[in-house]
Amino acid sequence: MSNVVEIVDSRALAGNPLGAATARRIAVWLPPSYDAAPDRRYPVIYWLSGYAGTGEMLFSGTPWQPGLGDRLDRLVAAGGMGEAIVVAPDGFTRWGGAQYLDSPAIGDYETHVVREVIPAIDARFRTRANREARAIGGKSSGGFGALVLAMRHPDLFSAVASHAGDMYFELSALPDLPVAARTLRRHGGVAGFLRQFEAKEKKDGADFTTIMVLAQAGAYAPDPGRANGLALPFDLDTGEIDWTVWRRWKAWDPVEMIATHGEALRQMKLIFIDAGTRDEHNLDIGARIFVRRLEVLGIACEHQEFDDGHRGTAYRYDVSLPKLAAAIGATGG
Repeated sequence: MSNVVEIVDSRALAGNPLGAATARRIAVWLPPSYDAAPDRRYPVIYWLSGYAGTGEMLFSGTPWQPGLGDRLDRLVAAGGMGEAIVVAPDGFTRWGGAQYLDSPAIGDYETHVVREVIPAIDARFRTRANREARAIGGKSSGGFGALVLAMRHPDLFSAVASHAGDMYFELSALPDLPVAARTLRRHGGVAGFLRQFEAKEKKDGADFTTIMVLAQAGAYAPDPGRANGLALPFDLDTGEIDWTVWRRWKAWDPVEMIATHGEALRQMKLIFIDAGTRDEHNLDIGARIFVRRLEVLGIACEHQEFDDGHRGTAYRYDVSLPKLAAAIGATGG
């Protein structure tokens, strides 16, 4: 039971416009029998951190809530989870994240994960290097990323878990746009906002919401012809929604992507979706809509709700991780 950090030098992120490091720190958890069983190969779970997080941060925990490594140690030691390697990539950027997508405004983080991190892990560790033995999961933006990468790369993943993943943007993202519009206007536009944001050590709530909207805009609606390489989904002066740009956001909404990626989802051995019934971003409602659309297509899904909000819910990983491990053939030590 050990946590290690692997450095993956990314060609996909070379020259990225936000100047993010191309040497990415990838957190890896190795199961208890790894060193003692040199001939054994293991299935792999990729776990994506939420917005403004890194893979390493998932392992730090708090005095009241264990980090991912301690959680995995406990689950496996208690016999509640089969042994798998767990890998947590680093998707952090100066704007907090990239939604694990490729974008000329932010960098090619989807390519980094699927074409660089996965081959590096398969080369450096004793993995079972096939889709049947590979799963992906995460929370919030990481839950979004897990669903989208599973939908776009069913050749790589055979099971997916999304905890409060970003979806049904009308209720999860649209309410943030007025906050961002006011904040950007107050600072004279995107460039002025970014200057003050990067100069401030302590960010307030409006700062956080606005930088998150910019990260989403860069991921969902990049536009190299505009300042900062992105199209805002609202008029900067009036705040009126630009529905043409908004439709570009909606094209990445997992609720909408089901229509074009249903067959990829049908190939999953497990789709696990959950959210708290008091989620501050209304992602429990988004989850219900997502699950209903799966049901209409006859696609199996395990959907759970629980009495909590959006934050501090890592204890829910105790539910999904064993299910993912079982789906990809993980066994005991």
